[in-house]
Amino acid sequence: MTLPSSWSVAEATRQSTGEQEAYRAESQGKAFTESQAFSQSEIVRLLKGDDDDWLFAAAARVNRQAFNNQVYLRGIVEFSNFCRNNCHYCGLRAANRKVERYRLTPEQILSAVALIAESGLGTVVLQSGDDFTYKADIIARLIRQIKSRYQLAITLSLGDRHHEELALWREAGADRYLLKMETFDRELFSASRPSAASRPDANSRIGADYDERLARLKRIQQLGYQTGSGVITDLPGMTDEILARDLLTLTGMQLDMLACGPFVAHQQTPLHQSPNGDVRKSHRVSAILRLMNPDANIPATSSLDAIQPGARLQGLTLGCNVVMPSFTPQQVYASYNIYPGKNSASDTLQARLSALKQQISHLGLVASNARGDALRNPYVPRY
Repeated sequence: MTLPSSWSVAEATRQSTGEQEAYRAESQGKAFTESQAFSQSEIVRLLKGDDDDWLFAAAARVNRQAFNNQVYLRGIVEFSNFCRNNCHYCGLRAANRKVERYRLTPEQILSAVALIAESGLGTVVLQSGDDFTYKADIIARLIRQIKSRYQLAITLSLGDRHHEELALWREAGADRYLLKMETFDRELFSASRPSAASRPDANSRIGADYDERLARLKRIQQLGYQTGSGVITDLPGMTDEILARDLLTLTGMQLDMLACGPFVAHQQTPLHQSPNGDVRKSHRVSAILRLMNPDANIPATSSLDAIQPGARLQGLTLGCNVVMPSFTPQQVYASYNIYPGKNSASDTLQARLSALKQQISHLGLVASNARGDALRNPYVPRY
């Protein structure tokens, strides 16, 4: 393997001696802290494909060592596709009048969670648009009911909720919170996620605020959640330099979950004429993040398959270690249409789940029902 000339001697040494070293002490679940450090210019070179063979092989090796070939399955319930925001890339944006809106009742949500538990999965992900119709106490009650009935880790992905709500849900027993930035570039963030001041039309809501969202991520960490964020690769206006800075920022935040997936153009958004993201580049991002964050959980996102069927599974061999099959009820399953191809499968839930497990096995990996807590930071559940 030929290394880029700018890489450190320490990295070259690790290639010869570190391949036999595990990244964690498995009996204690203790993670090693060793990780690869890249400069912005080195990341840009990797994003351009200068050394794909080395990058993908190294990411696969670290993934295997850190997680012992396991792929964690998380059951996701997308319980509302209402959203108060007008993000330019998202099919659920408030101004989209062509999407068929839905909200699941607490009883319907619990029924979907029951299916996740019956299927043996160790984590439920509760996700929605920024829909404040679900008051804080409703979500807290759901969390308590889930915890009282099942041995499930609970991940929340509910958008920009107030600090008091986040604290209440953590107290109720929620384990994880995912809040994606999409980009850490202030100008691109503002262009992609317009604020209320830039949207005087009747469909305006409050929009996302860059500084508030960053502060919210910090607060989520302080509350003891396993915390996740992420970016959209090839978001219109994004350069490799911006993306490289995003990956450095993500890594510097010491997050437990790192999500990245390619931009997928939606016909009912202002970015509908923009080209879809590059799947190969998205895979490079996952691999780079794996080397920089060997103990974090990195999902292979469905947006990969939306552009190139089979790309999500391929991601599991290139640095990703999590897949989130949807348990959203069939009658509304296709309406959680963030991007074309999202929740488009026509097979039954059990058929999809069975096929996914077989596909993971065919890759030489193990579909794991474990909670799959991140190895990076010690985690103490509330209950």
